[in-house]
Amino acid sequence: MLQYIIRRLLWAVVLFFAITMVSYIVFFVIPTEPQRIGLGRSSQRTDIGEAIGVHGPVYREYAQFTWHVAHGSLGRSWFNRREVREMIFAAAPVSLSLVVGGAILWMLLAVPVGILSALRPRSLLDRIATVLVVIGISAHPVWLGLVFSYFLGYKLQLFPLGGYCDLVSPSTRCGGPLQWMWHLILPWVTFAVLYAALYTRMIRASVIETMDEDYVRTAEAKGAPLRRILRGHVLRNAMLPVVTMLGMDLGYWIGNAVFVESIYGLPGVGRMLVRGLTQRDLPVVMGVIVFVSVVIVLLNLLIDLLYAAIDPRVRVERTESEGEPLAAHRREQAVVSSAEQPA
Repeated sequence: MLQYIIRRLLWAVVLFFAITMVSYIVFFVIPTEPQRIGLGRSSQRTDIGEAIGVHGPVYREYAQFTWHVAHGSLGRSWFNRREVREMIFAAAPVSLSLVVGGAILWMLLAVPVGILSALRPRSLLDRIATVLVVIGISAHPVWLGLVFSYFLGYKLQLFPLGGYCDLVSPSTRCGGPLQWMWHLILPWVTFAVLYAALYTRMIRASVIETMDEDYVRTAEAKGAPLRRILRGHVLRNAMLPVVTMLGMDLGYWIGNAVFVESIYGLPGVGRMLVRGLTQRDLPVVMGVIVFVSVVIVLLNLLIDLLYAAIDPRVRVERTESEGEPLAAHRREQAVVSSAEQPA
């Protein structure tokens, strides 16, 4: 297990340097015109290298840039002269609340519905889940957000239309756990609908496939109760494709979070990125991109370790390609197996 963890950590370090290299090329090497990408006022026309604090030849600039990124120094905003790091740290809890809450909600919906649909294929519940899959895959987060805001927020006035309340500031008028949760219900529902239907179908296919395995049939032949079979034999293996997709969907989470935050006025990282692009604030744009990329790498590392904990075979099995990460190879096999399972 220790060797597996070290190998995954080394891959994370390699990906970190790849992220810094691509970011450096995009924002430093590719020629730009500060007079056109700045704020339009001569007093604020500045080079992004000066904003970050790097200068000199290319190799020295890249080394300084990597050092700054590793220590969390992302420069100052061209628009308000604030530290980009402080802006990201202020916005990150909002995005984290949205993504984590939405993920928990859609898993609470997808897991039981997917299991019940697998146990009773072609039933009424299974057909309803199929319809929800089509809606969830076809709907855009902006459209979903507008529909929920209009009917649940404006017409019925059940939930706030937007805004964000701090979780740890109950002394303010809009703060504390209850107000925090109350203002995030509609964003969570919007975020969850985008993925709950897809994960429901995936869990259904994975459970059906696992139920056909020999060890499950042996347990049924011995008279083991269904609840014990599901808990001890089916769910552990059926959740492997789910863990797979959790790692693969991290980038999509961030992309959809941009739309959800814009619809409900949440001051998260996604809205910060949109504002930076609108204002042509390159230090902010670069800081958000680097921050999100590093977070995705770290989360993928955690998911790989979780995958190894669920399926111990990935710790000892060798892949045919030495350069391919082992957990990624196993995840690809799980996805292919799930995709080939008929509905």
